[in-house]
Amino acid sequence: MDTYLAIASRRETKRFDGSPIPEETVRRILDAGRLSGSGKNRQPWTFVRVEPGRMAPFAYDPDNLRGAAVAVAIVVSGKGPVSFDAGRAAQSMLLAAWNEGVGATPNGLADREGASAELGLGEEEQLVNVLAFGHGVRQRDPSRHTAEEWSARANRKPLEKVVREA
Repeated sequence: MDTYLAIASRRETKRFDGSPIPEETVRRILDAGRLSGSGKNRQPWTFVRVEPGRMAPFAYDPDNLRGAAVAVAIVVSGKGPVSFDAGRAAQSMLLAAWNEGVGATPNGLADREGASAELGLGEEEQLVNVLAFGHGVRQRDPSRHTAEEWSARANRKPLEKVVREA
């Protein structure tokens, strides 16, 4: 898949059909996170694969996790731009999933402390987000439109509103 097409066509998948994801696909998604860049190559992340239903009670929208085939908690430790690095890893996993025909969504946590306790995290570990992966109830075909058409259809501010010269 063309990378720009993947970026332009990807949308959050919040309702999943419950079908499994092949282990090789899950491995590729996790490896995409591992391969992400990080400040000074610190790689401050750990990816905790967890049953989606275990994380649902802690999410702002529990339905985003129910029905997902896989959930991955992104945990960081260390100082510096670790949250930024976690975001880079998350985006790599989301795009890798989309490339494999798997939908996904990040999940904000209403009860981060409870979710951290559920995962057994240590004091030096910070839970950043929980990604849900699965096959969407509504399938989307990226090749249905060009990247430029997907971009024009996106519910985003116009480029002129988010870019300026300094």
